[in-house]
Amino acid sequence: MKTVGVICEYNPFHKGHAYHIEETRRIVSSECAIVCVMSGNYVQRGEPAVFNKHARAQAAVHGGADLVVELPAPYALQSAEGFAAAGVHLLDSMGVCGYISFGSESGDIEELACVSKAIATPEASVLMKEWLGAGLPYASAQQKAADAMLGKKAEALKSPNNLLGVEYLKALSSTGSAMQPITVKRAGGDHDGETGYSASAIRKNLLRSEATEDRNTESILKTEFVERLPELEAAAAAQVVPAPCAAVFDAEIEAGRGPISMESFELAMLSRLRAAGSLSGLPGATEGLDRRILKYIASEATVAGILEKTKTKRYPMSRLRRMLLCACLGIDAADMKEPPPYIRVLAMNATGMETLKTMRKKAALPIITKPASVKKLSGRAVHLFNKEVAATDFYVLAYANANMRSGGQEWRISPMRCSGSEIPR
Repeated sequence: MKTVGVICEYNPFHKGHAYHIEETRRIVSSECAIVCVMSGNYVQRGEPAVFNKHARAQAAVHGGADLVVELPAPYALQSAEGFAAAGVHLLDSMGVCGYISFGSESGDIEELACVSKAIATPEASVLMKEWLGAGLPYASAQQKAADAMLGKKAEALKSPNNLLGVEYLKALSSTGSAMQPITVKRAGGDHDGETGYSASAIRKNLLRSEATEDRNTESILKTEFVERLPELEAAAAAQVVPAPCAAVFDAEIEAGRGPISMESFELAMLSRLRAAGSLSGLPGATEGLDRRILKYIASEATVAGILEKTKTKRYPMSRLRRMLLCACLGIDAADMKEPPPYIRVLAMNATGMETLKTMRKKAALPIITKPASVKKLSGRAVHLFNKEVAATDFYVLAYANANMRSGGQEWRISPMRCSGSEIPR
């Protein structure tokens, strides 16, 4: 059986993601297995996921994926370059993926490959160093280097999913991966959306409705979405989240486990940040940025205030949010210096279970299904898993239901075994 890898966040899973999976199967094989590397409880934009990783993984399987494994928190809270490299490493280490599929605004794999090759050259590196030295953030310096080398072809980097796709291609090249890249053209949405469906819009609606104590998922994802986003056709908006996936999220809301936002545990964040003696070990803590953050941690009364005061043209908000979360979670630059040391399974269906059997024979990394098996692994794997335990312990403090906030949940939850995809193949 052919197997395709997908690196994702599914924050939350929506119909655009289902479309990406459907198109991937159309391109590769209707019977291919889809294996996803998904961010855990924290996402690359520097925020907590709107629902916990186990619920999002379960929804992904109901939406068309076969097997979902975790991208651990230190790697999910990296720049696009680090996020992509860690995801590609995990997919390659499974030993079963012949392809990697991602969405892009371009939809043209050759165009993206051209950009990827150009910005990986020594010439581009020299240009980037010059622009970084002039005070530009990484993404802007990379864009200017690409502009100088490619002209109009560099326009592709100005679209967020194209940019992430280029990073996947760079990671494939730098590691010598044999996975064949394919891309599905998308037409709107945000970092992980397709065909005009926006995960960010869904999150805003969920959090807005939570603030007004409206916990009916059907209302949030259907009626209210239609009313508040009139630019989308009502028929499409009514199905923005596939019904079986919406049912998973509805159960989370009813249990008091979501939706989650940065504001959900703001006091917990402020407490940890103010207790920090130094931030110099944080990823991205360069050029005195750690001292600048500490200054405003002491003077500001909210996380938003800290971010606003710290932000400059050189330091984009997403980088600052990632740094604050890493500070709260005890994640430092050393934790992500080496690639992920294990494969942690979150959810699967029958096809995923068969794929997992093959992975156990071919994988270059240990595979974790039962959390207790971590104790048999090497020191670094145990260290990283303990970081994940602490990150989850912090995440659950945001649950509305106090009974759901117990510590050590990372040790008690095994992979979700779902009956299978509810979306016709």
